[in-house]
Amino acid sequence: MRTAIGEAAPRPTGVDHPSFVPALLLADSLSPGTGEHHRVRRSVRDWVVDVSLFLIAVVAGLLAFAEAADRAEPPPDGLLLLDLVAGSLACLLLWGRRRWPLAIALVLVVPGAFSDMAGFAVLISLFTVAVHRTWQPVAAVTAANLASFAVYLQLRPDPELPTAAFAAIGVVATAAVVASGMFVRARRQLVVSLRDRAVRAENEQRLRVEQAQQLERTRIAREMHHVLAHRLSLLSMHAGALEFRPDAPAAEVAAAAGVVRASARQALEDLREVIGVLRAAAGPGAVERPQPTLGDLPSLVEEVRGAGLRVRARYAVPDLASVPASTGRAAYRVVQEALTNVRKHAPGAVADVVVEGAAGSGLTVEVRNPLPTGAEPAGELPGSGTGLVGVLERVSLAGGTLEHGWTPGGEFRLRARLPWPIPARTA
Repeated sequence: MRTAIGEAAPRPTGVDHPSFVPALLLADSLSPGTGEHHRVRRSVRDWVVDVSLFLIAVVAGLLAFAEAADRAEPPPDGLLLLDLVAGSLACLLLWGRRRWPLAIALVLVVPGAFSDMAGFAVLISLFTVAVHRTWQPVAAVTAANLASFAVYLQLRPDPELPTAAFAAIGVVATAAVVASGMFVRARRQLVVSLRDRAVRAENEQRLRVEQAQQLERTRIAREMHHVLAHRLSLLSMHAGALEFRPDAPAAEVAAAAGVVRASARQALEDLREVIGVLRAAAGPGAVERPQPTLGDLPSLVEEVRGAGLRVRARYAVPDLASVPASTGRAAYRVVQEALTNVRKHAPGAVADVVVEGAAGSGLTVEVRNPLPTGAEPAGELPGSGTGLVGVLERVSLAGGTLEHGWTPGGEFRLRARLPWPIPARTA
């Protein structure tokens, strides 16, 4: 079965093997509807089957009628005429078994009580009911046919066979017809069930693929926000300095332009690395982009300071590199997003970064900044509004909590608490 998105429908299962075709043709040739008045348009195959069954019922009925008429002691002429007329009508009624299977079977119970010619038509109608109805109607029609056969034994006994033997043959024939019809019904239901199960499995697989793709897109979008927002905010800050200080000394202008050029180049490299995860054809030897850890936090702070943002950092951790990778990466992203927001929304403010904790007690990362001083710059950086949402999701996945908001002292605080388990001792 193909499960990839956009591919063809599932290939046939074992129940669609050609060995099952005869039973399926017989089952499908009969009425597929469940209602008494369900109109069915016959296909070419249906016409072939219907004509064949009608001819079989007529020929077999005429042979049975001729055999009864040629006996040494034939039935009365009136009974023979009634037999011929009732049997002919029974064969004609078979054309309506697709639309009214249960009604036709119940009607044919009457000629079955006295007509030799109607015998095969009665069995065909009984088979139709067994294929297309549940066991309750099948049991009722079967009981009615057995009662009709009991009346037939009294009206038309076979002079060459004992009544008990003739009755046993009739009961066995009726049971065989009912069992065959119910077997065809069960086989057809099995085919439908397996097909539905295959379709359901393919749909579930498609949903799993779509969910995995959506999760991957979300991860890529979050990573692009954390990485590119940091780089582009630095670039915009230096470009704004060049715009608002056109009279700056040439050396400062050259230095700012160099920082803009370096930041733009670094942003392009980060963009290329992040988008690289979109390549579906990446080979097994592809190397993933290295992720930052808490040991890279001092470099981040120095980079931000070099861009002109005033930052006071305090690290109350014995060794930043000793923090687990997942916890350190989440803490790094929290600080990165907080400093990016400070540059966007509080230019000129002083940001305080505090990292403290120890193994067993957890890691706390806090970034504070006061209200911005002075007028808002004309070129305020736009925000996506989803940065804190992405940080909250990352912290939650790491098993921590995130708090953010204004303090009574007028500072905006972003605090994250992350787990820092005690490393297991090795023997």
